[in-house]
Amino acid sequence: MRIISAVINDLVTDQRVHRSCMLMHEMGHSVCLIGRRLPNSMAMPQRPYKTIRMHLLFKKGAFFYACFNMRLFLRLLFTRFDAIWANDLDTLYACRLASKLKGKKLVYDSHEYFTGVPELIGRPRVQKIWKRIERRIVPKLPFMITVNDSIAGLFKQEYNIPVLVIRNVPIRNGLLKTKSRTDLDLPIDKTILIVQGRGINVDRGIEEAVEAMQLIENTLLLIIGGGDVYPVIEKRVQEKNLQEKVRLIQPIGREELFQYTANADIGLTLDKDTNINYRFSLPNKIFDYINAGCAVLSSNLPEVAKIVKQYEIGSIASNHSPEAIALTINNMISDRLQLNVWRENASKASEELCWENESQKLYEKLGEYFG
Repeated sequence: MRIISAVINDLVTDQRVHRSCMLMHEMGHSVCLIGRRLPNSMAMPQRPYKTIRMHLLFKKGAFFYACFNMRLFLRLLFTRFDAIWANDLDTLYACRLASKLKGKKLVYDSHEYFTGVPELIGRPRVQKIWKRIERRIVPKLPFMITVNDSIAGLFKQEYNIPVLVIRNVPIRNGLLKTKSRTDLDLPIDKTILIVQGRGINVDRGIEEAVEAMQLIENTLLLIIGGGDVYPVIEKRVQEKNLQEKVRLIQPIGREELFQYTANADIGLTLDKDTNINYRFSLPNKIFDYINAGCAVLSSNLPEVAKIVKQYEIGSIASNHSPEAIALTINNMISDRLQLNVWRENASKASEELCWENESQKLYEKLGEYFG
C-alpha cells in the first residue's frame, strides 16, 4: 500500500511519527511523510521512507493553520495513495477531506488531547472551531489512536469509538552510550539533573526547578531543548547567578541528546495540572529517561505518577514550589544507595517499556485495517 503520513511539525525530532512510519515501512508499505520546514529546522536525517517538508508563508495563527491544511489537501489531491495517517487534529481536516474524496482509508493518531492544550485555554472561539472539526470527523472513524489510557478514556466517552493506546516509548537500545561526562564537558563529581524536550513551555515546572537550584548544592541542572519559556529561564539564571548550577543547551539531535541523558542521574518531568491536556499527559521524556537508566522526579499527575510508582524508579514532588522541588531532590541525592536502586529499576523497566513491545498492538491493528 501507498501510505501518506502528515504532521504539522518539521519531522526531525518527532520520534513517535518516525516510529510509526518505520513500522509501516517494515510491513512492506510505501511510506511518505509530509510536514513543514521551519527557519531553524535541523537537517533531515536519512530515512528509508520518503519525506517532504513544505515551506509556508505564515508561521503561526489562523492563517498558518489554514495555509498548511490547504497546501496539504492540494498535495494529497494530486498524489496517489491508498491510506492517509493524520497526526493530530491540526492535520485531520485536510486528510479527512482528501481520503473521503478519493475513497481511501484514514488513520487518526492524536498525540494529545488537542482541544485542551493551554494555547486554547482562554480562547473559546478558536477552541470551538477545533472542537467542531473534531466532532464532525472523529465519530465517523472506525477507530483512532492516542498516547495513554486517560486520554483514550476521554475520547471513548465523548465519541464512542474504539481507541488504541500506543505510548511514546523508545526503541530498546536503539541508542548506545558512547560518551563519558568528560567527553561532554560535564562535571564528574556532581549529581546531574536533566530536563529535555522541544516543549519547554509555560506550566511545565521548569522555572520552579531553576529557582530550586538555589537550595541544592553540588548539583548541575541541564536544560536541553527549546520552548516559549526558554528566554524566561535564561534571564532567571542570570538574575539568580546560577550559571554554575544550571546549563542551557539549544536543541540537538536525538543521538547526541541521549549521551547527555545517559550521563545524568535524575530526569525531571514537572508538568502542572493547569489544563486537561497537561493533567493527563504522559511525556516522551519520561520514557527517554527510563531508557537511559535515569531515576525520575515527577509531578503528581496520574499517568506519570503511575509509571513512577509501578516501576519504583524515583520520587514524586508534593507540589511545584521551588522549596518542595528542592526538598525532594535533596532527599533523592542524599541516599546514593536508593538512587542507584531507582536507576537499576529504570533500566529493568526499559526492557518492558520499549517500542519492540508496544508496536505489536499497532502492527496487529494495521494489518487488520489495511488488509
